[in-house]
Amino acid sequence: MATPVKTAKQIYFVTQRWVRPHLASFHALQQPRLWLLAILLGLIGGALGIAFRLAIGFVQWIWLGTTSEQVLTTLSALPWWWPMIGPLAGGIVVGIILYFWRPLGRAGGVADVIEARVRESSTLTFRGATVATLVTAITLGSGGSGGREGPIVYYAAAASKLGFRIFRLPAAARRIALACGVAAAISSSFNAPIAGVLFAHEVILGHFAMSAFVPLVIASVVAAIISRLWFGEAPAFVIDPDAISISSYLEIPAFALLGLVCAAVAILFQTALIGGDWLSKRSDIPVWVRPAIGGLLVGLIALAFPHVLGVGYEATDMALAGSLDLWLMLALIVAKTVATTITLSSRAGGGVFSPCLYLGAMTGGAFGIIATSVFPDVASSVGLYALIGMGAVAAAVLGAPISTAVMIFELTGGFAFSIALLLAVGIATGLCQAVMGRSYFHWQLYTRGIMLEEGPHKHAAQFIRVRDFLRPLPEGEDTNFDIASGAPWLRPSETLESALKAFDASEVSRLPVIESKTNAIIGHAHHVDALASFNKALVAHSREEHS
Repeated sequence: MATPVKTAKQIYFVTQRWVRPHLASFHALQQPRLWLLAILLGLIGGALGIAFRLAIGFVQWIWLGTTSEQVLTTLSALPWWWPMIGPLAGGIVVGIILYFWRPLGRAGGVADVIEARVRESSTLTFRGATVATLVTAITLGSGGSGGREGPIVYYAAAASKLGFRIFRLPAAARRIALACGVAAAISSSFNAPIAGVLFAHEVILGHFAMSAFVPLVIASVVAAIISRLWFGEAPAFVIDPDAISISSYLEIPAFALLGLVCAAVAILFQTALIGGDWLSKRSDIPVWVRPAIGGLLVGLIALAFPHVLGVGYEATDMALAGSLDLWLMLALIVAKTVATTITLSSRAGGGVFSPCLYLGAMTGGAFGIIATSVFPDVASSVGLYALIGMGAVAAAVLGAPISTAVMIFELTGGFAFSIALLLAVGIATGLCQAVMGRSYFHWQLYTRGIMLEEGPHKHAAQFIRVRDFLRPLPEGEDTNFDIASGAPWLRPSETLESALKAFDASEVSRLPVIESKTNAIIGHAHHVDALASFNKALVAHSREEHS
């Protein structure tokens, strides 16, 4: 029988050999600080979600006299021309704000947060996020067509950036902290804590590392508690559970076909957004004038289809309830696509998630009316098809099938339709990816020269610079260099990709690095150092994804 002393020594030995290295790694990643910051970011995210929704409601109250999301009901009691007043007035105010306080000329969103995760030299600032959120609150509150998730995610990420600078976190922990802010914002805005965690993993971080899971959960749960204490625990869309159950497995082909239709709508919507942004960038109209023009155009659309105004949750609810006719829903697919494209391309604020839910509900609802009329004895309710359409279109546009599917469950409080939803989401996402090549967020990044879908090697080759691995010129060595000699050389600002191409072309082991202003040699770039920097970046990326 082992003595207590011997047992204590064995425990100490096991602790020193097995547990201590893991604890050292835990502290090296600054996990205790990160968990503490996650609590703080959860509190901030919950408060921001509440404040943002109240701000939208306040602007809407100025225009409509109500803070509820029943915009259509309120407008029905007002003069016929009233739907045009809100978007136009809001566009004018947004234009004034952009003129004085927003040099970039656009409100931030999810793509900007991903860019901040990729490179810390991004334009994500707390001041800029404050202005962007104000712009979006005015846009949505005055009837502009957009979603409320993009700006609140941007604002929460800016708060995260400020937080991890104060806590002095290492690079990997900073990226997780950025995602914590996003998880908290999504959780608070949609009352969907699980989807908040998955969205931050899937879209912002691009991986599901265990080191990120706990902080994201902490931030998301804290934000959800804050939000539920204020708004209550009811889901965003209240649906009769009996209306969203699958009637028969014979409907599976219909759900697959719905996925195909939703892919087509998602492709058209994404193409419209990209086209609108392309035209906006090439327009000579001053940035501060565009929101007013956009607001006027959206207001004109709203004269015929007031359903397109704002976030559009009342119209989405009507589609889920099956209270809209076929032709109206088909018309609203087009009208909402055009209205959202105009709003975002005019540089007013707004996200794309809520419009995706809207378009999906209309697509699924229209499909459901046709399905129930052709197969009345087999087809499920129109509301079920609308619900599945919501998830399919949103997942295809955002490129986030996992978090979107879970969010649909949390937004509605139902799980009975999971098989149908997953099938439609999978088909829609796959087809949209096949046609477009990337999600809408990644398209936005692609226009900025960031191609995440090509893998970490492409990212490393683009963002590592020659200055990061050059060897300074020893004292006393000649700094003169004749550029006209035809000998190969590099600039310190050139990318690793261009440096590796230069090494391959010249077949030398080192190249001189020339200062831009004086054309003098400031050091040498060695081929072996370039390859070492490349390998180091890839190893660090792999370690972060699997830690």
